[in-house]
Amino acid sequence: MNNKKVYIVSGAGLSAESGIKTFRDSDGLWENYSIEEVCSVGGFERDRQKVLNFYNERRADVEKKEPNYAHKRLAKLANAYPNNIVMLTQNVDDMLERAGCQQLVHLHGTLTDLRCEDCGEVFPIGYKSQEGAVCPKCEATNIRHNVVMFGEAAPEYMHLSNLYADADMVVVIGTSGQVIDTASMASRVKESILNNLDKDDYHDRAFKHKFYLPATQAVDDVCALIEEFLED
Repeated sequence: MNNKKVYIVSGAGLSAESGIKTFRDSDGLWENYSIEEVCSVGGFERDRQKVLNFYNERRADVEKKEPNYAHKRLAKLANAYPNNIVMLTQNVDDMLERAGCQQLVHLHGTLTDLRCEDCGEVFPIGYKSQEGAVCPKCEATNIRHNVVMFGEAAPEYMHLSNLYADADMVVVIGTSGQVIDTASMASRVKESILNNLDKDDYHDRAFKHKFYLPATQAVDDVCALIEEFLED
């Protein structure tokens, strides 16, 4: 097998068809909360319990959801080319893992884990409330969600540096590029694919192939282009 590298970067649009609300809608709300309230360091400092309750609710909600066809198709493709495809997601849900994806980087953290604020240990909670959670490493009770908030570092962004250095193809699915500059990623490679519902002429001109469809409708064509690129 060749050493071509394909980086697939997914966002909320990938999980929208599973019934998981998008992170940033046009009204600036996520599940009727403002982004500033529940997704920022300032909001966490102002009302810690409100933020913890919010993520407890998100875990309970995600438990009821199922991976959609796009999750499953992408997982199958990634598993077929483990040395060539790097899966990065901005999503904090576990739909790709439940679809069978074996290697995945969560750029913004994971909803189904918790983090100890005393020692930094990250440990699984699944879909349960974090009430009464204790760190398995240091036994502290100073526990928080394992989701990156605005105003704090995102350690997994180091993988974006690898993308800029190594990618031969960039595939962007279900993200507007407002949080991470996906157009800049695409502009650095000859082969790129975009799958979004809405057009953005300025952002989208960086991409070679464009599909303005729900992810479940575009994913077969997207995967076919990736396979063609890797097999060429």
